[in-house]
Amino acid sequence: MNNFDAIAEEIRKELAEKDEAREKMLPLCRDSIRYSSLAIRAIHRQEFDEATKQIKSARDVLATAEKAVGKYNELANTGAVRDAQKELAEANITLALVTGKKVPRAKELQVDVAAYLNGMGEAVGELRRYLLDGMRSGNLTRGEELLGKMDDIYSILVTMDFPDALTGGLRRTTDMVRGVMEKTRSDLTLTIQQKALEMKIAEMGTKQSKTRKEK
Repeated sequence: MNNFDAIAEEIRKELAEKDEAREKMLPLCRDSIRYSSLAIRAIHRQEFDEATKQIKSARDVLATAEKAVGKYNELANTGAVRDAQKELAEANITLALVTGKKVPRAKELQVDVAAYLNGMGEAVGELRRYLLDGMRSGNLTRGEELLGKMDDIYSILVTMDFPDALTGGLRRTTDMVRGVMEKTRSDLTLTIQQKALEMKIAEMGTKQSKTRKEK
């Protein structure tokens, strides 16, 4: 007599428990991503206290999601958790770079290194957005500084020459970062040149007006 029925029942029970843990984890990961997105939106509004608050919420919810998987550790390495970790890293890194604070390490954020590196790459896109917002308002004071930070990130990412299976598709992120940097450098250079030309024209106009008054 075989024991297939008992084996099947054990497997069914384990899969049911794992499915229940997954169903608890997924909405929490989505909530964590939402809080991280709200944090980034607050950063662009220069509401840094609010951003910090949302980041804490994202971390707390993600911690709950990680606990929800229980003994099924393999669920903690799924795309949903990695995405939430990446968004959390992106929000933290963006806030640190914009406010001039020390960039937190992956261990401090309690995120996987692959998620951290991809979050770092995504932060470059947010820096470009922050820089362009400043340019549109006529503020170029931090342009070179932020572009330098973007360059620093690219210099790190391009040295991570490991298989995509280990880095979570970092090569694609690195290519994106290079494209964003090239566009940003071009936009910043053009704006600086245009500003210089406007100042020169204004200066010439002032001199001509002064000359006419003297005559």
